Amino acid sequence: MNPVIPYDRSRLPRDLRPFVDEAGRLSRWPAKQKTQRLAMAMLAEHFEPGREYTEQEVNFLLLEWHTFGDWALLRRLLFTWRHLDRESDGSRYRVSRAAAVPGMPYPPAQLS
Repeated sequence: MNPVIPYDRSRLPRDLRPFVDEAGRLSRWPAKQKTQRLAMAMLAEHFEPGREYTEQEVNFLLLEWHTFGDWALLRRLLFTWRHLDRESDGSRYRVSRAAAVPGMPYPPAQLS
């Protein structure tokens, strides 16, 4: 078993810190939408721009980065809140161009 390298939560927005464990995984789902959006932006950082993912690969990656077992909710919100684009049949996902704005907690379209 590999030891867990402590994750520096101090680099996260203060509102998000209580929801992230010592390994950097989302450990529970926030009630406030503002914090939910910060959580989704954090998860979206684990996807490589320019790479296509199958639904199974998206699920697997999300399983690695959260501990409460609702990868379907997270996958759906990554798409709904425009962090990821997908094919109409849900077969392929990729980082949204709208999400690729460095330093923004969520895509520009979500600011209004």
